[in-house]
Amino acid sequence: MSKQFDVAVIGAGAAGMMCAAVAGQRGKRVVLIDHASRLAEKIRISGGGRCNFTNLHAGPANFLSDNPHFCKSALSRYTSQDFLALIKRHQISWHEKHKGQLFCDDSAEDIIRMLKAECDSGKVQWRMPCAVSGIQKDASGFTIATAQGDITALNVVIATGGLSIPKIGATDFAHQIARQFGLKLVDPRPALVPLTFDAAAWQPFVALAGISLEVDIETGQKKQKMVFREDLLFTHRGLSGPAVLQISSFWQPGTSIRINLLPENDLAQELIEAKTTSKKNISNYLSQYLPARLVDGLLAAHQIQGDSRIADMPDKRLRDLADKINRWELQPNGSEGYRKAEVTRGGVDTKELSQQSMMSNKVPGLYFVGEAVDVTGWLGGYNFQWAWASGSAAGNAI
Repeated sequence: MSKQFDVAVIGAGAAGMMCAAVAGQRGKRVVLIDHASRLAEKIRISGGGRCNFTNLHAGPANFLSDNPHFCKSALSRYTSQDFLALIKRHQISWHEKHKGQLFCDDSAEDIIRMLKAECDSGKVQWRMPCAVSGIQKDASGFTIATAQGDITALNVVIATGGLSIPKIGATDFAHQIARQFGLKLVDPRPALVPLTFDAAAWQPFVALAGISLEVDIETGQKKQKMVFREDLLFTHRGLSGPAVLQISSFWQPGTSIRINLLPENDLAQELIEAKTTSKKNISNYLSQYLPARLVDGLLAAHQIQGDSRIADMPDKRLRDLADKINRWELQPNGSEGYRKAEVTRGGVDTKELSQQSMMSNKVPGLYFVGEAVDVTGWLGGYNFQWAWASGSAAGNAI
């Protein structure tokens, strides 16, 4: 096996395989190294096993970063349509679920096989499973110490992702390498993650676990306010579902989130009008719109008797209840952490990298792509699109 390469890509996930394939097909001698025994586990488990591989609407506005402009270059040069063309070339069937989210019809394995085939087309060599214990640089390039012996390369691409889901092999390797070579990091934190609440405060809602409904969810104030309309899921420990995963990337510890459980209804006005037109009790009335179990839980939490007739309830009581449903404000005490987070927010500071090539400004030949970089997409295929775009940018630049 060769020990000398033009490019060594460390991390055989979405961004790493894309980068290796592009560079290899440009005639570069590429080796792809990964410590895992199974290829691209994060792709395999994504989207319920069908991989939400991109989003038709992916653009810079769908990404978080300390420098929101950084992602524009890569995203404009490799779009969701470019990835769709690749999918079609490999005859992978797909469908749009909603809001531009694209999934495989069959299995995420289709995406893995496609990327593997693209790497093979570029004559990429594989070292897997193969742990990397260190990287050194001198005037002639990089020396990578691996479990299969030293490898030398003119360029090294770090595509090892973030800290999310350690049980499938996530590590802080990218952050370690960044620090070793003097690159700054934006503090990492779990993102696209369920939120948790104080156990005592959440006790009235534990029995609601499993209930799901579409809501408006928001956090932040004024220009920093973010609002999403997505499905909310009650759990034993707190809240999850797409709504909470989306807002978790924007939520700041110590602040509140606000949930409108009936985003299509001005409930206060409806309840006041119902006083003269309806003979229903409050429980039956609300159960027109919300799951009965949720109605019972909300009324109990606010110490309202479900059999109270709307006509007999004071206007103020009705307005207060409506406010709790149309603007339910609550403060999480944390999240489920990296073990449940789909991605890691933060990472290598984009000020340290070229937005055209993803190469370090300080260390020529050292590149960072994908989740290792401080660019984090919304839920819905955006993070995979960043993987394809950043991987392609580096692969074309090397």
